[in-house]
This record gives sequence, structure tokens and C-alpha cells, in this order.
Amino acid sequence: MSIEMRDDDHRVDPSISCDHCDAVCCRLTVVLAGDDVIPEPLVEVRADGVRLMARAADGWCAALDRAHMRCGIYDHRPGICRKFAMGGAYCRDERERYRLAPHTIDSHLLP
Repeated sequence: MSIEMRDDDHRVDPSISCDHCDAVCCRLTVVLAGDDVIPEPLVEVRADGVRLMARAADGWCAALDRAHMRCGIYDHRPGICRKFAMGGAYCRDERERYRLAPHTIDSHLLP
């Protein structure tokens, strides 16, 4: 799957806040870079050697603090997670896909 650039890719919606989200980005596949230092129980290694953030049985990131719906290793999160722009185009798209799809965690926090 390739990501197509759009005119609004660099626009950030200031009304979107991680404080009012069900952490939908925590359902994305996160490929770890060589310099990411993640506790081994949170790492999955594919047969081809690619390291990923592990997922719980329901598809959510294994590092998700479900009590607060935020990253449980935030200060040590992978580089790709650090680059994910809150309110950016990819964030908005994922929130919309999540809003429209059946899921396992209540969407009461989404606007």
C-alpha cells in the first residue's frame, strides 16, 4: 500500500487533541527502526526479521495504557510514533476510518 500525498497533508487541525481520542493511532502497524529501544515483550519479530511493535489479541498496540487510552511508553516510544502528527492528514484519516468501522474500544471520546 502506498501513501498518496494530498494538498492538505501539512495542514494540522488544531481542534484535534490526543486528550479527546481513543488512541486510534495505536492500531497502526509500527515498524521499529534500528535505534528504537523498546522492551522486548513489546516487540514482535516477523519471519523476515522486521521488528514491529507487538499487538494485543484485539489488534491494539501492546504498549497502550488502556486505562487512560495513551501510550504506556510515551517517553520511549518508537521514532515513527514521534513523527505521527496529531491533527495531521494521516491522523484525521485514521480517526475517520475508526469512527466508521466496528471496533472493540468504545468511541465515546471521539468528537
